Amino acid sequence: MLYIEGKDRKIEVNEEGFLVNPKEWDKEVAELLAKKEEGIEVLTEEHWAVINYIRNYYLEKNLAPIVRKVCQTTGFQLKYIYELFPSGPAKGACKVAGLPKPDGCV
Repeated sequence: MLYIEGKDRKIEVNEEGFLVNPKEWDKEVAELLAKKEEGIEVLTEEHWAVINYIRNYYLEKNLAPIVRKVCQTTGFQLKYIYELFPSGPAKGACKVAGLPKPDGCV
């Protein structure tokens, strides 16, 4: 089993860094995932705009939104989302948002 560790927590992740139990997600876990799995030192307001949209969409529909919808809703161009999450909106942003790995994500 693989884990990421925070101040007083040990969170289990799979071999790709996605949460094994998405119910453990909270803001602190997002910051840990961003730093330890994605190399993002600080989550900015723009990061949170993407994370919150993806997370809320997932909680409502039980699936990750398509990338085009993320761009439309946040107002960010795809290129900028890749600057925020270098491994991409499907892999990086969904991982930090605590979602399971989206279908079709390689």
